[in-house]
Amino acid sequence: MRAGIVQAAMAYVIWGLFPLYFHLLAGVAALEVLAHRIVWSLLFLIGVLGMRRQWDWLRPALADGRVMRRFGLTALLIAANWFVYIWAVGAGRVVEASLGYFISPLVNVLTGWLVLKERLRPLQWLAVAVATAGVAWLTLAQGAAPWIALALAATFASYGLLRKTATLGALEGLTLETILLGPLALAGLAWAILHGQDSVTRVALPQQLLLVAAGPLTAIPLLLFAGGARRIPLSLLGMLQYIGPTLQLAIGVLVFGEAFAGGRAQGFMIIWAACALFSAEIAWQNRRSRA
Repeated sequence: MRAGIVQAAMAYVIWGLFPLYFHLLAGVAALEVLAHRIVWSLLFLIGVLGMRRQWDWLRPALADGRVMRRFGLTALLIAANWFVYIWAVGAGRVVEASLGYFISPLVNVLTGWLVLKERLRPLQWLAVAVATAGVAWLTLAQGAAPWIALALAATFASYGLLRKTATLGALEGLTLETILLGPLALAGLAWAILHGQDSVTRVALPQQLLLVAAGPLTAIPLLLFAGGARRIPLSLLGMLQYIGPTLQLAIGVLVFGEAFAGGRAQGFMIIWAACALFSAEIAWQNRRSRA
């Protein structure tokens, strides 16, 4: 249990500190950062699988059309999620990006009801309703919908839904996704370099090394999360998941100086109330099931 808590918490802390990392790559276009993240993640994952001699799954997966179609879709969803987040950090909208991960668990529950016909309990419905009211309040206060948060939550919830029923584990699934995305990323980088439109050959060496670090920074927290999720109850995991967006919000406000007052702060407070209600309901249900 203790090891699982540490692993899951470390994964969420790393994800929560991502704005600091992507901010250091502000001189590189978001699409180019995404391409580097895919390429270096693929190389790192191949290295991990090579050390573990864990290749038995690959040939059956490549030969199964259903698996390839599913992971082709999840690859597009995770690439879209990564791109929106990278762009948001570069555009100075870390606070709104953090909102996407605050509401993501609630969007997951709602997606399960819509697609998998899962039954929602009354308190879960109440949490979803309160979160919806918070998003509506933010829309009125800002004069526009928080589209970055909604895009991040929607792509991540859709990704989670498809991966929930997939046959591959976390490490194997991410490897297959990067295998599918790798040729596009490599082709894009090669085209940009040949036409002199890339950033990587013009930025300083520290930034070039940071781009290479995108591989382990993508895979390591995922492996920590997978290890932690196997060892701790869902209720505890649900509470720990708010470490990431809380750190992102703090970085956006305290480090990058993004606005957080008035209607925006009020909208966040409404959504935090929904998150607290959601977490308390899961903890209560878990206690009931143990009893």
